[in-house]
Formats: sequence, C-alpha cells, structure tokens
Amino acid sequence: MTVAKIVYASATGNTEGISEILEAAFEELDIDVERIEADDADEDTYEDADICVLATYTDGDGERPFDLEDFYEELPEQDLSGKVYGVVGSGDSELYPDYFCHAAIDFDEAFGKTGAVKGADLVKIENAADDDDEELLKAFVKALVAATEA
Repeated sequence: MTVAKIVYASATGNTEGISEILEAAFEELDIDVERIEADDADEDTYEDADICVLATYTDGDGERPFDLEDFYEELPEQDLSGKVYGVVGSGDSELYPDYFCHAAIDFDEAFGKTGAVKGADLVKIENAADDDDEELLKAFVKALVAATEA
C-alpha cells in the first residue's frame, strides 16, 4: 500500500487545517496517510513513505518556522530517491507581499536536492483554506498519487 506522510507547522491553525484537508484527500484515494507535527518530525520521518508532503507557514520577513528549522537543514542531506514530494504553503500576501509563502519555496528547493521526484507544483494558500483551495489541494493530492503510479 502507498504511504503518504504530511509534516506540518502551524502557528494560527491555518496550516494545520490545510494538513487535515490533505489527509482526508489521501484517505479518499485509499492511501495510508500520517500527519506529523513539526516538533515530532526528524530526518527519518520520510524513510518509509512513498509520498512526502510538507505544509508550512512563513514567519515574519520570510523566515521558516522555528520548529521546522532543523528539519529544513537536514532535508537536503536525505536520500529520498524513489519517493514523490509536494509542498504547500500558507501565508498572508497583504501583510507580507514580498515574502508570501517564502518558507514553502525554501522547502520546495530543499526537496529538489534529495533525489525525490516533484509530484505536484507548489501550492500557495492565502491564510486559511477556503472551498476553492480545498479543490486545489485535492488536485494536488491526486497529482502526487498519480506520480507514484507513473
């Protein structure tokens, strides 16, 4: 069975909500899925996953969340060959137009160094996910699953 792991960091609950939508979308496709809070993630988190997902917010002036900083530093050193990845970011383009979802962009680039295959384009969500975003996230999940079958 295909296994997906979603690592997420959430300060306001927006990204946690996004991770729950992702989890439900994977479950609808009969994918074994696990959501992992950033504090509980380490360099071995994706070891037994087929699909690696990271959902993050961007802090302040483009910073990654503190509880994901070590994970970010270790990610490019991981060998995720044969796995598929996707990244989702939440942010506020009105308050931080120059740094909208910057942490997600950083993670997308870091995953590119792991040998994993990018299964879906980076998704950027304005604050909390609305109905349109939910459809976008479902399409994101379908693309990731399709990439594991390719």
